[in-house]
Amino acid sequence: MSDAHKAALAKGRMEGRVVRDYLDGLRATKPKRGRRRTPAVIEQRLESIEQELTDATALHELLLVQERRDLAAELDAKTETIDMDALEQEFVLVAKSYADAKSISYASWRDVGVSAKTLKNAGISRAK
Repeated sequence: MSDAHKAALAKGRMEGRVVRDYLDGLRATKPKRGRRRTPAVIEQRLESIEQELTDATALHELLLVQERRDLAAELDAKTETIDMDALEQEFVLVAKSYADAKSISYASWRDVGVSAKTLKNAGISRAK
């Protein structure tokens, strides 16, 4: 394998990682339907679960333990911040090259949630 081929593969892996990270960030920060739970509300429910566990039947205990795990994971996710500005800056640098290499249209980018402004900054036009 030539050095040029190795460099091209490395570039493709890097671009793919940047695009994946940006799209994952978009998905993670996308507003969800319904009422949002605050960390305080989650903490309050976790406390009430601990109280309920003392008198719970075996089956109810199982369900409460699972709910506790789910709430702890949700609380962790809420405290984790995603720097979308940094992800977008990296995305803008590689998106055009990645789109050209993979034949990805403007409409496809829009369908997965990439804003028109971001695509314009990346040099991806509607003509493609």
